Amino acid sequence: MSASGAGGLLHWARRHWSVIRKAAGALFLVLVLVLLSIAVTQVAWNDVAAAIRQLSGRTVMLAALIALASYLVYSCFDLLGKWYTGHELAWWRAMMVGFISYAFTMNMGAPVGGVGLRVRLYSKQGLPVGVVMRVMAMSLATNWLGYVLLAGLVFVSGQFTLPFGWSLGDHTLQFIGAAMVAAALAYLLLCAYSTKRSWQVHGHEIELPNIGLAAVQMGIAMVNWMLIAAVIYVLMQQRAPYGLVLGALLVSAIAGALLHIPGGIGVLESVFIAMVASASFSRPEVLGSILVYRAVYYLGPLLIAGAWYLGAEAKIKKPRDGRLAGQEEP
Repeated sequence: MSASGAGGLLHWARRHWSVIRKAAGALFLVLVLVLLSIAVTQVAWNDVAAAIRQLSGRTVMLAALIALASYLVYSCFDLLGKWYTGHELAWWRAMMVGFISYAFTMNMGAPVGGVGLRVRLYSKQGLPVGVVMRVMAMSLATNWLGYVLLAGLVFVSGQFTLPFGWSLGDHTLQFIGAAMVAAALAYLLLCAYSTKRSWQVHGHEIELPNIGLAAVQMGIAMVNWMLIAAVIYVLMQQRAPYGLVLGALLVSAIAGALLHIPGGIGVLESVFIAMVASASFSRPEVLGSILVYRAVYYLGPLLIAGAWYLGAEAKIKKPRDGRLAGQEEP
């Protein structure tokens, strides 16, 4: 192809990028649904129920405790937002908003939990919408910065491989991992040494945190992702290597995010069945573990968050004098 032809193709792709992205997403969604349908028809649901019954109460309780630890860690993302913006809302109120919004996000998607509930709860406690948006941006950036560094380290290690038929070619996954690690390190260097600390993006000011806050961002987000994988690892009764469980989680997370599917419904199951199921660990056992994981990590916290949200709505009254909720009288 000539240079002019390649340039024309690139120009066409840029002009129609939104359509191309939607079409690619739709095709990928269809592929996931087809794979899930095949997996569902090939699974003996009586065996899935039997695999779930084999899980001991102690195993489920341990998984629930790890899930609680993960939610507490994620709630600290909103503490970072408090330090980043300097708002004076009490620390426990910020963590409450983080917990509630995370539970709703996991089950209903970011527009409901990550945006809607955060704006509602923070605004009702006296925070301006602009500050709420900066807190939300900090939480979102924290989650995915930690993901990028952790996934990059897992991929570049060479100990994680995609299943047969998913191969990207020799060492391609390691190259992707190296690029992800480089991107995470570039962010840290930017926070440490950049002389320009803020930018205007679509009318919103983006301000770099200091290097200390940036390092904490990545650290706690990585811990959270590893705790999520630990929940599944425990429910699989340590029969699958932790590294494989972590890798499958990371792959399913990015696929679910790209498809905008709340909770990665269907995607999570398809990826784990494809990557973890083996002769020694059957599909019904894998699927049973994932279904219990959904109950422990999604539905249980949602019930707690829903009750907490209703209580907060009843008790928190929007300040009329400009003070934040929980702020002492002068």
